[in-house]
Amino acid sequence: MDASVVLQSKISSVTGLFYRIPLLSVLRLPKIHRSSAMALLHRFGCCSSPSPPPLLSFKQSTSNSMLFTVSALPRHRRFPPSFRLTATLAAESPTDSASNGGGGPPKLLLEVKDLTAVISESGKEILNGVNLSIYEGEIHAIMGKNGSGKSTFAKVLVGHRDYQVTGGSVVFKGENLLEMEAEDRSLAGLFLSFQSPVEIPGVSNSDFLQMAYNARRRKLGLPELDPLQFYGYIMPKLEMVNIKADFLNRNVNEGFSGGEKKRNEILQLAVLGAELAILDEIDSGLDVDALRDVAKAVNALMTPTNSVLMITHYRRLLEFIKPDYIHIMDDGRITKTGDISIANILEKEGYKAMSTP
Repeated sequence: MDASVVLQSKISSVTGLFYRIPLLSVLRLPKIHRSSAMALLHRFGCCSSPSPPPLLSFKQSTSNSMLFTVSALPRHRRFPPSFRLTATLAAESPTDSASNGGGGPPKLLLEVKDLTAVISESGKEILNGVNLSIYEGEIHAIMGKNGSGKSTFAKVLVGHRDYQVTGGSVVFKGENLLEMEAEDRSLAGLFLSFQSPVEIPGVSNSDFLQMAYNARRRKLGLPELDPLQFYGYIMPKLEMVNIKADFLNRNVNEGFSGGEKKRNEILQLAVLGAELAILDEIDSGLDVDALRDVAKAVNALMTPTNSVLMITHYRRLLEFIKPDYIHIMDDGRITKTGDISIANILEKEGYKAMSTP
């Protein structure tokens, strides 16, 4: 079996944290994208290995790029476009394995009370008392004008270091989310899709997804899957998102169209089986066909024990993924909550119609 190559490196990412970075080959990134790519790798908690990690070395090759190298690299596993796994494998979702399978009323998954936050560098207040409760099996949508705090709220939930929480509380699955590092929030079952997913040259989707998936299984006390078992697990996920098998041979988001990048985000969600998926403008830049595929996959992933929080500007997304609740955010707080009728009013009258009680 190929040995995992896991690099531990104190490299500051977009969250400002020191991450342990997994890289499976030479990684060359433009300087402007390097920290974002490190944050993407870290998001899935791909950060440990039973064998001692090799050292990371890097050189400044040009004014805008950094060359990362490792002392040993695993053999790259490639599969032809026609590859199909025919063996029957027991490769369940980590959430399926960890679920108690019991009935009863839905449990409170996320509870946010009076959350306030500022930009770390400037101290400018962005969140001004957010309150939100999400139960298992619910779909929530947040809408609002640009600058109202929607994306900031999502980033604060996942532990983005650019923002500092100044008050309030956030409880996720009964635990204090604000006391967790960003990595632990991901492993606990929180997922954030990026508005503009970054490219990671040199790291294949297959290796990236397998490491991410096994990191979550370790967190849940489940055995890791070997490559054959993992491909048995991921093949139905590819079909769900309408992605061909040779997609796994490509590097993460490298040369992808906008639609492919968004599909890849949902594929990552499908593989990880997160209990709460935060989809930050997953509809941006998609044509109708791509949006339909992405929405179909999100709907297929819904179970009685997981939930979705969507951030969007447009009613179009709500026609494909129907929310149980729609929240209007303004000036860093949720000012109105209702059903699809709120979106209908916004489409006809705009956000001015939401300014009165």
